[in-house]
Amino acid sequence: MNNTRQKLRNEIRARRQLLTAGQQRRASQAILERLRRHPLFINSRHIAFYLANDGEIDPGPLMLLAQQAGKHCYLPVIRPDLSLRFARYRPGDPLQKNRYGIAEPCGRRGHIHSKNLDIVMMPLVAFDREGGRLGMGGGFYDRSLPTTGAGRLANKPLLMGLAHAFQEVEQLQLEAWDTRLEMIVTDNALIRV
Repeated sequence: MNNTRQKLRNEIRARRQLLTAGQQRRASQAILERLRRHPLFINSRHIAFYLANDGEIDPGPLMLLAQQAGKHCYLPVIRPDLSLRFARYRPGDPLQKNRYGIAEPCGRRGHIHSKNLDIVMMPLVAFDREGGRLGMGGGFYDRSLPTTGAGRLANKPLLMGLAHAFQEVEQLQLEAWDTRLEMIVTDNALIRV
């Protein structure tokens, strides 16, 4: 199964990397339009975003809208144990590259526990309509988010995947530790699992 997952990762990443800057901007704008008036976004105060990398759909315009609306925005920071913490981010805050070359907030202040977030927007390589998510293979979100039990009080945070529509597959074979999404937003649809 590992080879199948890696093959799928490679195929979709290659397709994603072929998108032009214009195609990426249009997809990002479609995500913004799909979510800007959605009650889940409007009523959320603490939202974790990510900085797009490797052809991922860019939530940057949505994060800017959230900041303008007075929402608290956070970005993931990789910890030494390879789990994530979520650091408050405001426009102009300093960023540094982590061990994978991805920018993340500097310093140790302004962190929030994931259970106090309203929404965690997650990048992905592939997804299915059952909430299956195939990431880059590092397991960072899987290690960091309470998906069951007492760690998941009041269904918080809402786990939302952002993707290009072509990243949808019929069915993903998931491992027990894989984080399932509750919503997927693409440039073509909003899918509630």
